[in-house]
Amino acid sequence: MTEFQEVVRRRRMVRNYDPGRPVPPEIRERILANALHAPSAGFSQGWAFLVLDDPDGIKRFWEVAGDEAGEWGKGLRRAPLLIIPFSHKQAYLDRYAAPDKGWTDKDEARWPVPYWDVDTGMAALLMLLTAVDEGLGACFFGVPPGERAAGLKEAFGVPAAYTAIGVISVGYRAQDKRSPSLKRGRKPVGEVVHRGAWGRH
Repeated sequence: MTEFQEVVRRRRMVRNYDPGRPVPPEIRERILANALHAPSAGFSQGWAFLVLDDPDGIKRFWEVAGDEAGEWGKGLRRAPLLIIPFSHKQAYLDRYAAPDKGWTDKDEARWPVPYWDVDTGMAALLMLLTAVDEGLGACFFGVPPGERAAGLKEAFGVPAAYTAIGVISVGYRAQDKRSPSLKRGRKPVGEVVHRGAWGRH
């Protein structure tokens, strides 16, 4: 296992994988188990994870939901494991209508932001970090809206109430090109942290 600071330092989006090296089942299960330690409002746990690690399922995913992403897409398609995190809004609305919460009207307007998506994103980040800790590469990317998102649900029998927040590809890293976006550089702490009031660094 790697020290946490080293895991954070090494985390990056990996877009090319060795197709001949599947993810060992015990590592796959550790990635999924760690996702369940993400926080969720009211302990609603309004998430679900579709796991695709067989060639037919992965091929089907790319046929119905994959985006044509040029060179990046070619490398992503080599990933031997795809995990699609889904958020479930109704689980949150129902949870906060329970007696210990009391929002019996289930009004979505009570929520300042869609915590069902936020919490599922936190679970996704834990999966990304676990992959790094296990010596693998991973990438989080989106499912195009409209027909692609609908096709994903139809192809894999996903209930209508669930929304894919993205896809996590996982595998053993192969050589890939650095994203041109990285040329922008990481913003320094002083530029994004405001201490005590906005504008105080």
